Amino acid sequence: MTDAMTGETCRLSIAITNPQGFHMRPMQAFVETACRFACEVSVGIADKQPVNGKSMWGLLSLGAEQGMKIIIETTGDGAAEALKALAEVVERAYDEVPEPPA
Repeated sequence: MTDAMTGETCRLSIAITNPQGFHMRPMQAFVETACRFACEVSVGIADKQPVNGKSMWGLLSLGAEQGMKIIIETTGDGAAEALKALAEVVERAYDEVPEPPA
């Protein structure tokens, strides 16, 4: 992570641990958190172009499943604080209701 005051990018690679993957509830929390900060936020995975981390549609297009690593990048004012808050959102345990057996 670099100094956000210089305008450089802060970056973190983090694994999706949620058994349901990076789905609607954590994505919504991610977007809401990202929008609290003035910095730019992008999210990518290995084989896809990074997307706007403040866009649900962008995050949905990643299709991030359990075990995949996402790369979060923040640039600009509050970049380091934003990165820390966004990492907490991704790492948070979401109470999931298991689907009934087929």
